[in-house]
Amino acid sequence: MRDTQDGQDETAMTSGTTGPGTTSAAPAHPHDRRGDVLEGVARTLVDGVDVLGSLSPSRAGDFMACPLLFRFRTVDRLPEPSSPDAVRGTVVHKVLEDLFDLPSTERTPSRAADLLVPAWEQILEAEPEIAEMFGAEGPEVGAWLASCQESLSRYFALEDPTRLEPAERELYVETLLDSKLLLRGFVDRLDIAPTGEIRVVDYKTGRAPAEAYEAKALFQMKFYALVLWRTRGVVPAMLQLIYLGSGEVLRYSPDESDLLATERKVEALWKAIVTAQETGDWRPRRSALCGWCAHQSLCPEWGGTPPPLPEREPVATLTDGLTPEDTD
Repeated sequence: MRDTQDGQDETAMTSGTTGPGTTSAAPAHPHDRRGDVLEGVARTLVDGVDVLGSLSPSRAGDFMACPLLFRFRTVDRLPEPSSPDAVRGTVVHKVLEDLFDLPSTERTPSRAADLLVPAWEQILEAEPEIAEMFGAEGPEVGAWLASCQESLSRYFALEDPTRLEPAERELYVETLLDSKLLLRGFVDRLDIAPTGEIRVVDYKTGRAPAEAYEAKALFQMKFYALVLWRTRGVVPAMLQLIYLGSGEVLRYSPDESDLLATERKVEALWKAIVTAQETGDWRPRRSALCGWCAHQSLCPEWGGTPPPLPEREPVATLTDGLTPEDTD
């Protein structure tokens, strides 16, 4: 279901109202076959837990889009320059997080505008090199900040934050599957109705995808829903993607079968990652996304040559250096 900024929909989790969807306790062992997934692969410790490896929705998305991109980011750990668009996402997320620190009556467009420059200055203080993206080689800072303000204005056309009291913000979530694969990531916002229904919310500062690509966009949200189901025993009633670039909201109500299918998909992805690691066959996949890739000069699809693979490490060391921005 998709909505635009022509009207707000606060029916799911606001002021004591509840949303659609069913809640269900997760079974202790949803299916018995998972114990033999990747049998024989060496395990290691991640954050003190014995695991096969760990996966976030962003890294899973990398492998689905292009196995070579996954390799560059996770195996080679090649640095990638930031961009004005990426920093806009960080700043807008920060403003929305700070907005919900305020009393509900103060969560107004003008107050959000007041928070914008301090959020930008705080991020710039933490990463001074960001300033090099602006000026002669990039957009003028004033115009760029105005684009951040436009994103915030679209937010208020889509939601009324005075009617919302999020249960969690920038929430780190993780769960260990029976196969010992660790799933983890950061959720922008979690709303919980008085009756227990859960809504998972993610902000995107880009534009909403075309309908043909909605399923790909929803994979991240189903990933989070799977983790929450396995940790809290409740299937989230609503998954909500807020696209501030185009002023649209994409909503989806999952059920147990959706989440079991997501679990199977994640485990199949991990098995493919293991195969690529063991064979060294990280194949590039040319697509429209190549135009956004920082590693074209190293990609065979664009006449480049990847660097030699680093010394082979156990598959379980392919873990995410997660930050809240990692999932946006």
